[in-house]
Amino acid sequence: MVWPRVVAAGAVLGVLLTGCNSATKPSPVAAGSPSPIATTPSPPASTIVPTASPARATPHRTRTVQHTVAAPFRSSVSTVTAADLGKSWHSGCPVAPSGLRAVSVTYWGFDHSAHTGTLVVNAAVVSAVTAAFRSIYAARFPIRRMQPIAAYGGDDNASMAADNTSAFNCRYAVADGPKQWSMHAYGEAVDLNTLENPYTLDGRVYPPAGKPYTDRSRVRPGMVVSGSAPVRAFTAVGWGWGGRWSSSPDYQHFSSNGK
Repeated sequence: MVWPRVVAAGAVLGVLLTGCNSATKPSPVAAGSPSPIATTPSPPASTIVPTASPARATPHRTRTVQHTVAAPFRSSVSTVTAADLGKSWHSGCPVAPSGLRAVSVTYWGFDHSAHTGTLVVNAAVVSAVTAAFRSIYAARFPIRRMQPIAAYGGDDNASMAADNTSAFNCRYAVADGPKQWSMHAYGEAVDLNTLENPYTLDGRVYPPAGKPYTDRSRVRPGMVVSGSAPVRAFTAVGWGWGGRWSSSPDYQHFSSNGK
C-alpha cells in the first residue's frame, strides 16, 4: 500500500520541521531577568595549544644576543687661543694661535669602542687630517688616546710615554744637527700610538717603553706598518710616513711634507 509510506514520510518531515524551529527560535526571557550575554564559543579542545608556564621554561634554550652598533664618525673644528695651547706654544713659534685649529674626531679605541679625541693642527691641513682619521676609524684601527699635548705641559716625552696621539707642539726636531723647527711646530705632523710605534735614533728609542715594538716583524694591535690603515689614509691625503726613513725610522710620525 502507498498510504502508510506517505504517512511515514510526513511524520519524518514533521520531526525535521520541529527540530529546525526549536533551533532558530530562542526561548522567551522572563520579565525582570537579565538579558542573555553573547559569548564566543570556545574552540574545540583539539584546537587549543597549551602555553608553557614561565616556571617550566628552560632558560638554557633562550639566549639574548646583543649587537653593538659603532657610532658614526664625527668631527668638529674650533679656534684656539694661547691660553688653550698652554706650554705647547710660546712667543716666537712659526705659527700663531690664530693659524691653528682644534679638530675633534671620533676614533676607535683598544677597548673596541668609539671615543672622541682632539688634535691641534694648522688651519691649512684641517681637511686632510679629518679625512685621514675618518678612514682610520672606518678601518677600526685602534688608537690609545688623543689629547692636545698641552695636557702634558708641552712635554713631548711625557706625551709619548702615555701612548698619546698628538699633533701640534712648538718644538725643534729631535734629529741631530743644526736646530730646526719640527713639522709639529707648524701643526702639520701627527704622532700616532707612540708606544706601539717608537722613534729610533742612534740606538735610542723614543719612548723607551716602546723598545719591544722595535721588532716590527710581529705585528700587534695599534702598530703602524706598511699597508696598514693609517699609512693608506695619510698617503691618500698626500702625507708622508716616518716609518720609511731608512736611518732613523719614526713609525709614529706622519707629516704634510714627509719630514
